Amino acid sequence: MLYMDDNKILQNKTAVVTGGSRGIGQAIAISYAKAGANVAIIYSGSYEQAEKTIKLIEEFDVKALAYQCDVSDFSQVKDTVAKIIQDFSSIDILVNNAGITIDKLVLMMTEEDFQKVIDVNLKGAFNMIRHICPVMAKNRCGKIINISSVSGIMGNVGQANYAASKAGLIGLSKTIAKEYALRNINCNVIAPGFIKTDMTDKLNDNIKDQATNAIPMKKMGNPQDIANLAVFLASRYSDYITGEVIKVDGGLCI
Repeated sequence: MLYMDDNKILQNKTAVVTGGSRGIGQAIAISYAKAGANVAIIYSGSYEQAEKTIKLIEEFDVKALAYQCDVSDFSQVKDTVAKIIQDFSSIDILVNNAGITIDKLVLMMTEEDFQKVIDVNLKGAFNMIRHICPVMAKNRCGKIINISSVSGIMGNVGQANYAASKAGLIGLSKTIAKEYALRNINCNVIAPGFIKTDMTDKLNDNIKDQATNAIPMKKMGNPQDIANLAVFLASRYSDYITGEVIKVDGGLCI
């Protein structure tokens, strides 16, 4: 368990969080900083939002830098990881959180709609793992946390591309867990349910009400609910946990 006085559980660690400038990624990045980790966030959009997040992280007296990168681009990821290692010396924790949605029924979904979501959500995670795992393997230590979704477990109408990408992330994670277990690298999955983020804010009230009614706890979660688990999975307290998929969904996917 995490003890209340163990508030620097990630002291001297370096964490990389993709999609770290807002929402769940931002909450994880800030929570890691609060736990003592230096943090590199990767973002694809707003520089201003990334800088705002960096300032929030720096309040905890840790090193924090932001890197703009398209995680779906293998070469860009390779170059970005090299820059992070140059700036931070090593990487101990990787959180693959970057994700997009293009929701449509299958009959209305184009090939581009499907491929773009797969490229960012699934291939992006592979690209990050592919370039960071050698560093962790050399150090014989590392924590990889992939942010999937309950949609990847039970499917969801209008999200064939998103559900496929998140289900693929689970398969990828279990394989990485097996391949790198002897290198002392843990790879686990967090599967959020309905969480209050910019993504869910775009849903209309009717859909939000339907979603809330389907949750046994009758409420949506918040990014900190995910961040709390991400801190545990990045800490020494999870050293004997790997290849697991942990739902944070208020009972939605029981």
